[in-house]
Amino acid sequence: MEHAYDVMKYYGYQIGNIDVTLILERPKVASFKPRMKENIVKLLHTTEGRVNIKARTHEKVDSVGELRSLSCHVVVTLEKVVGKAADI
Repeated sequence: MEHAYDVMKYYGYQIGNIDVTLILERPKVASFKPRMKENIVKLLHTTEGRVNIKARTHEKVDSVGELRSLSCHVVVTLEKVVGKAADI
C-alpha cells in the first residue's frame, strides 16, 4: 500500500474515498473494524471520514457462506490535486 500511495502522490492525486466490503460468515469484524480503519488511514495518509468499512455475510451460499473462504471488495476514488507539484 505504501508504494501505491507513493505512485498516487507522484502523479498528483489524493484519496477521495475508500470503501471496503468484507464478505464473510466468521469472525464477526465489529470489534476490529476501528483498528482496520486506523491502519488504512495511517498507510494512505487520509482522514477517517474518507474510509468506510462494512461487513456482510453470504447467508450460507457458496464457499463464503460455507465458511471455506472469505471475500473483500475495495473501491478507491482518487481526486486530482490542483496546483500542487509532486512532493516525492
